Amino acid sequence: MLEEFDMTEIRCTENQVLRALEADITTLHVDAIVNAANRSLLGGGGVDGAIHRAAGPELLAECRTLHGCKTGEAKLTRGYNLPAAYVIHTVGPRYYSDEPDKPGLLASCYRNSLRLAQEHGLHTVAFPSISTGAYGYPLDEAAHIAVRTVMASLASCPDVHEVMFVCFGASALRTYESVLKEFDKKSI
Repeated sequence: MLEEFDMTEIRCTENQVLRALEADITTLHVDAIVNAANRSLLGGGGVDGAIHRAAGPELLAECRTLHGCKTGEAKLTRGYNLPAAYVIHTVGPRYYSDEPDKPGLLASCYRNSLRLAQEHGLHTVAFPSISTGAYGYPLDEAAHIAVRTVMASLASCPDVHEVMFVCFGASALRTYESVLKEFDKKSI
């Protein structure tokens, strides 16, 4: 399944692990991939567009029934033509917007996505780097928020056994690897 990828990982508990890998999120055989969506949930560029293209038109049809999503919230759909059974759609903050508490909103994306995974009995979840593309969030800051939030949230999500931070490009992977190692040292 994931053997072909080089991964950095840290173990949070005996049954829970965080991993960073460079991959195309639309190709992963996991219970759920997370879509860094826009508020309409009707597709867009970047990860959002790639997920919609790979999932097929049924995903767009189901997303139309959800009536959008607020920043920091998350909604679940089927995965359709994706290897992942489900897609968790979450809307990250735009870094250069006037939205208050952007770090809190970004943390909410991860927390609410994991809550949905727990509610639906999902064991493996793959996240992209939410808000770091077109939404302009600095990668290092976003990676720290992502790892810190996921590590804190896993205590209330015992069914989630594996969380992957799926990176686009070697530079993003190095950033997530560094952040995971930093948090791993703090937990020792």
